[in-house]
Amino acid sequence: MSRSSKPAIDSAVVSANGATRDGQPISFSRAPAPDLERWVGRFYVTVVDMPAGHRLDCGLLSDFASIRVQLRGKWQATTAEGVKTSEQAAMLFGPHSRRMPISVTGSFASVGVFLRPGACHALNGPEISGLTDNLATFTQLHMPESRWLTLCDPDATPEEWTLAMENEMRSLIADRAVREPDQISARFEAATFSDPTVSVAQLANDLGVEQRRLERIVKRDFGMTPKQVLRRARALDMASHLRGVADQDEADALALRYYDQSHLIREFTAMFGMSPRQFVERPQPLITIGLETRQSRRLEAIQRIAPGGIKPWE
Repeated sequence: MSRSSKPAIDSAVVSANGATRDGQPISFSRAPAPDLERWVGRFYVTVVDMPAGHRLDCGLLSDFASIRVQLRGKWQATTAEGVKTSEQAAMLFGPHSRRMPISVTGSFASVGVFLRPGACHALNGPEISGLTDNLATFTQLHMPESRWLTLCDPDATPEEWTLAMENEMRSLIADRAVREPDQISARFEAATFSDPTVSVAQLANDLGVEQRRLERIVKRDFGMTPKQVLRRARALDMASHLRGVADQDEADALALRYYDQSHLIREFTAMFGMSPRQFVERPQPLITIGLETRQSRRLEAIQRIAPGGIKPWE
């Protein structure tokens, strides 16, 4: 499916980190320092101004667990356990099997860390399969919530906030790590970025492991079966294309990942709760910010852009 028109935007949402050529809001994000690459996929800083009392109804669909620190705004998330609300909070979000409805009222600031698959297991954290489509506060997890909430000096730059998160991640790893993240998961992650149409049997053969062992590792570190993870990766890449935060030179290749239009509509709707056309015609600021961060990481990982280089949508 080609993107025939510009995706709709919400003019009330103004990102302090800028926007794409289409006017889609984006965040500040970058890859971690080399010593954290096994643990962290991406750091992000999102600061958005909205009119007082303005409520933004959108959602999130992330393929990896993440630490999200909400510094401003009144938040509401519809999780697997029901509706949860927060204002200032440090939380661990599990990966999503489908779009999680999210609302935020008023201007907001959110910073965080996208964890590599296997990092949570290596840090002796909660089981990812039990956290899928859910979240838990640091207080519930007996982690230093107040320390994360005071990491970011309001007068500092996004890069300085990111450096503070990097240092806190080093402390977290030193305090809690009981093993290294599994390299099988890292290689499976790379496959989801490069070719999510590959069969699980072929991947197991390529990785040199029995298929059942691969399935156990992926379920543990991704919270879903390998087939579900690959299906979600296809949908996320297509969603990025539709929202204008992808390399448009990949458009034809992305479309060929689906047998036909009905296959695309069926799988996309199952993930996002709306058709591709509806996804383009409705403003999707929160999802778009997340997709843009993921595509930045993906394009760097598959070497379509240099680390920190200019992105195709900028």
